[in-house]
Amino acid sequence: MAQTKLKAVNLRMEYYQPRTGGRLLALDNVNLQVDEGEFVTIVGPSGCGKTTFINLADGLLKPTGGQLMIDDQQITGPGTDRGMVFQDSCLMPWRTVFKNVIFGLECQGLDNGEGKERAQKFIKLVGLAGFEDHYPHELSGGMQQRCNLARALTVDPEILIMDEPFAALDAQTREIMQLELLRIWNEARKTILFITHQINEAIYLADRVIVFGARPGRVKETIKIDIPRPRKLAVKRDPKFLEYEDHLWNLIEEEVKKTMVADQVIHNIDA
Repeated sequence: MAQTKLKAVNLRMEYYQPRTGGRLLALDNVNLQVDEGEFVTIVGPSGCGKTTFINLADGLLKPTGGQLMIDDQQITGPGTDRGMVFQDSCLMPWRTVFKNVIFGLECQGLDNGEGKERAQKFIKLVGLAGFEDHYPHELSGGMQQRCNLARALTVDPEILIMDEPFAALDAQTREIMQLELLRIWNEARKTILFITHQINEAIYLADRVIVFGARPGRVKETIKIDIPRPRKLAVKRDPKFLEYEDHLWNLIEEEVKKTMVADQVIHNIDA
């Protein structure tokens, strides 16, 4: 039986709004788990709290209720057991690929011979061998995200947290990066929590897809993706894949409609 790596129990997150003096409930009673070595994606309508959840998982925010744990230990802040990959590459433009990748190890005082070998290993793993001395502006968008991924992997995190890392890429590059990410995950065997708005991306990558409902976000449904690995991009045209896609779209459409009805009620009251 797989060991639980990340676990949320009755997780709740409110934001204080100083302009109005009110509070916005972003997440309410979120319960989920991610097992060791598992690839889990989270989808849901805009504003459902997906990014709030991963910011909590990375320790950038503290919950206002419930628990969020790694290996049964409460998350109290950022840590080297988590690696974060954002939508933007967030590379330092004055540093080369190699210097960007090894930056996390520098911060820990581990940029020694072994650390440099580790950085080189992951530069090769993500397909950037030969580009070590290039600067970010000399790389394509996909290559920048490969560099970002190598930097996150080099610190050897327990969990890799990815917040729509391919959203800014063109359609072709995004497809190739999905394929490459599965190859890298298969070799590195890290636990991955991946946020996306793209339904077919969520299905293609995941062992399980977790669907968040409209704000306040909570788990609406968890779907196990029973498609054998390794997966080629052509699997997105298979009837079984399309069934998953239709089901997920229907779930999200229900939540979007709920939000639209609620917004209309508030508008009528204000009017």
